[in-house]
Amino acid sequence: MREKRVYILDGLCCANCAAKIEREVNNLNEVNEASINLMEQRLTVLLQEEINLLDDGLELLKKIKKIVNRIEPDVKVYELNDNKKAFTTKEHAADNGSAHKFEHSARSHSAAAKRQKFQLDDSYKDLIKISLAIALSVILSILELKESIKLAGFLLAYAIVGYEIFIKAAKNLIKGELFDENFLMAIASLGAFAIGDRLEAVSVLVFYAIGEMLQDLAVNRSKKNIEDLMDIRPDYANKLIGDSVTVVSPESIKKGDLILVKPGERIPLDGVVVKGSSFIDARALTGESVPVQVYEGALVLAGTVNQNGVLQVRVTKPYAESTVSKILELVRNAGSKKAQSEKFITKFARIYTPAVVISAVAVAVIPPMLHFGEFQVWLYRALSFLIISCPCALVISIPLSYFGGIGGAARHGILVKGSNFMDALQNIDTIVLDKTGTLTKGVFEVAKLSPAAGVDASKLLLYAAVAEKNSNHPIAKSIITYYKSKYKTEPEQADKVIEVAGQGIIAHYGKLVICAGNDKLLKEQAISVPAVKDEGSIVHVAVNGIYQGYVVISDIVKPEAALAIKRLKDLGVRRAIMLTGDRKETAKVVATQCKLDDYKAQLLPQDKVACFENYKNQEAKGKVVFVGDGINDAPVLAAADIGIAMGGIGSDAAIEAADVVIMNDNPVKIATAIIIARKTKRIVIENIVFALGVKFLIMVLAFFGISSIWFAIFADVGVALLALLNAMRAMYIKQRK
Repeated sequence: MREKRVYILDGLCCANCAAKIEREVNNLNEVNEASINLMEQRLTVLLQEEINLLDDGLELLKKIKKIVNRIEPDVKVYELNDNKKAFTTKEHAADNGSAHKFEHSARSHSAAAKRQKFQLDDSYKDLIKISLAIALSVILSILELKESIKLAGFLLAYAIVGYEIFIKAAKNLIKGELFDENFLMAIASLGAFAIGDRLEAVSVLVFYAIGEMLQDLAVNRSKKNIEDLMDIRPDYANKLIGDSVTVVSPESIKKGDLILVKPGERIPLDGVVVKGSSFIDARALTGESVPVQVYEGALVLAGTVNQNGVLQVRVTKPYAESTVSKILELVRNAGSKKAQSEKFITKFARIYTPAVVISAVAVAVIPPMLHFGEFQVWLYRALSFLIISCPCALVISIPLSYFGGIGGAARHGILVKGSNFMDALQNIDTIVLDKTGTLTKGVFEVAKLSPAAGVDASKLLLYAAVAEKNSNHPIAKSIITYYKSKYKTEPEQADKVIEVAGQGIIAHYGKLVICAGNDKLLKEQAISVPAVKDEGSIVHVAVNGIYQGYVVISDIVKPEAALAIKRLKDLGVRRAIMLTGDRKETAKVVATQCKLDDYKAQLLPQDKVACFENYKNQEAKGKVVFVGDGINDAPVLAAADIGIAMGGIGSDAAIEAADVVIMNDNPVKIATAIIIARKTKRIVIENIVFALGVKFLIMVLAFFGISSIWFAIFADVGVALLALLNAMRAMYIKQRK
């Protein structure tokens, strides 16, 4: 497995610069793949498999800093340490104690507030400069003044609004960045000034500055909106030590500690309620608005909100392993897995800007050489090409659209691990589903004990319970629960247990050898099994080769399962298929209730993979998806174009195994995910067509002298702003009832 490194690029907001940094980091020998998430200001680097960073990555960090400083000198670079969840600077490395960690958290919030204040201060400064330049230009245009005074006045207005642009352009030109947007704007405005269009020269810089300011505000606003959707990180925890309560950082709490959660507070860590009862709002994790009541012994998850009662909770996981921490990390890293549209735009931008600049030079030079008009006229038209050459509308709005779609999905309790999976979701041909925990509730109960002739039912239950005691399978747990409820004690421990995948258990209990499982297990032990007509999962039991009877385990089909299949069919999914290790009789009942196209039963894990590959090879017109519980179905999830895990809430294995996680077990959310993915893709296509269409139209009009530089400015900053506003729509989708 390749080593992954994550770096914070603090202050990066230029999409073109981000693309350049990403491109140059990808060229480093140590790097296999590098990707920048502009919204999160994160650079994710996958190293080459043969690379071993013996210096703990300091040399690589230096190389990355060198690249960033050359392209964006004001951006600060930090490495994010996945183990400590902190920046690896000397100051942060010294913060080992819990008090220091809490202070670090406070400093982080303070730093974020300061950055926001500086951004506002910069916006106010830009607004003042822009206002002065506009006022001065208007006065000079209205009043009848001497030519020398007008020239001096326009030069002053030009300097007020353009000096920072020229400084940046000069710095980047020294670094060899010929097609930098600042340089292009500087050339365009100087060209306008040179041919005597002083007002338009100033206007180019004024409207460019306005566009950049509004663009930054729009990006920051949309980023904040997305972060607000995922605002589930707890700020503090009330640690209980005896009768005293101490407010500490959630990171400082250890497994086994006791915490107090008051009404209205966000639960800071995963744990079990040891005292109290309350209603819990899990909307931020699952997208469901109906509160859930919890009592003593109930599991509660970090990120949910305690509504009305006081709870004492015993922590079961440290913060770094909690559900909320994993979700936040997953959403943050989602931007590093880019869709084809994003990759195309990044490559396209590298070609588009030079192509348009070369076209501008050709427009300025070739027609006058062929005596189609004066050089001054064609130079003016060429300036429009230079202004249009910036691809910001595409480079910013496309990633923002996907980022918004991922944030909007998370709001509905659907975690999508990357924009590449968001793209794949909108084109599903076949969906293959596991039965237990996906289409059924996965809550098993003993429905019937059916002992063989001459065998007591209590003996049958005892043998089954002894064999199943150490198994984590839901069927085994249901047998143990039934035994404990009947006899108020734990079953005895077997001396030796062999678990046969997909079949059952062989347990050695004193002189007895107990076989408990399906008919395959018993037949392999040369034990004859009678035909069973009961509906449900059947656990056959044999002792020392003699059949003892069977236990019927019932599972209930989820009430929303049939609706989920109908919604998927309405959305164009061609086939819905179920694969299960359960009996054919039980599988047929579930398939009929859910109106599935096909099903396969009595499958071992390896059989599931073979069946899935068979369906995948049957000329599917789109993606083939597998939906399972994310724990027992890992091989099939890995083989699928998209792996969707149900029952993700509280399940670390589900979050790790799948590409998409449905946090509340509801299969209807698969259809919701497809709807969100299609809306996101539609917005991406709208932005690409709109941006390129308007730019191309203005270039054609400029070539024929129909449009002016004002139209070119709109094609640059105006189109970028409209594309950004359109991208923000991806965050919002109404939940169907």
